[in-house]
Amino acid sequence: MSTRNRLLFLFTGWLIVLMPFLFWWNTWFGRQLSDTQLTEYLHDGNKPRHIQQALVQIGERITRHNANVATWYPDLVRMASHPVEEVRNTDAWVMGQDTSGGGFHEALLKMLGDSSLMVRGNAALSLVRFGDATGRPQIVALLQPAKITAPVNGTVADTGKVGTAVHEGGLVAKLQYGDRATEDLRSPITGRIRSLSVEKGMRVSAGQEIATIDPGTEQVWEALRALYLIGQPDDISAVLPYERESPDIPDHVRKQAIETEKTIRERTNR
Repeated sequence: MSTRNRLLFLFTGWLIVLMPFLFWWNTWFGRQLSDTQLTEYLHDGNKPRHIQQALVQIGERITRHNANVATWYPDLVRMASHPVEEVRNTDAWVMGQDTSGGGFHEALLKMLGDSSLMVRGNAALSLVRFGDATGRPQIVALLQPAKITAPVNGTVADTGKVGTAVHEGGLVAKLQYGDRATEDLRSPITGRIRSLSVEKGMRVSAGQEIATIDPGTEQVWEALRALYLIGQPDDISAVLPYERESPDIPDHVRKQAIETEKTIRERTNR
């Protein structure tokens, strides 16, 4: 092998190692930011993940009772109307970490009307920390399967499989419409495909149900814990399915569901 080819080979190998590291370094939320970097990331309108990373680290500083963290509280209130769903979702969670934050309560109440199921749910869960049960319907919704419907008339080009695990934003089906244009149908939550109402090649109309997604363990766990505190008798029907013994329901979730139902009934009797 010539020297030139040897150097080219070594350089290519170096890039193969370096590029994944740089990707990890730039997307890993655990990399600690200085105060200056945190402020810069919060205002980086071109990189929503930078904003998310800053929000996560603000949440960590809140839990550590950092004396300077209130500096960024006005930014948290501002992020409640950010155009990127993932940013709003993280923001709703962070504002629930400090019930003394100026404007947090009001911002969270407005987020109950967000277009995103997960943003509404996180806002409702955070409000429970404020002693506010206004978001109880949104919390109950977290226990129920999410429905995916066709946004346009078209033909089903592809689908996932029942039982497949999906992340929030994960692809569930594809629609083809118009002049070979396609529309990706993505899951609004992390969970598992519960059912598919269509098959590949089927014609569908706008608004027609395509699939339902069972909520993931963490989402169910948090919702049950919240209803343990604020649940009402009408919510028990949403809790009961998680009390059954099933391979799909972890034991700690089943026990929490039982305790949640018991506490709601006791609270009602009192």
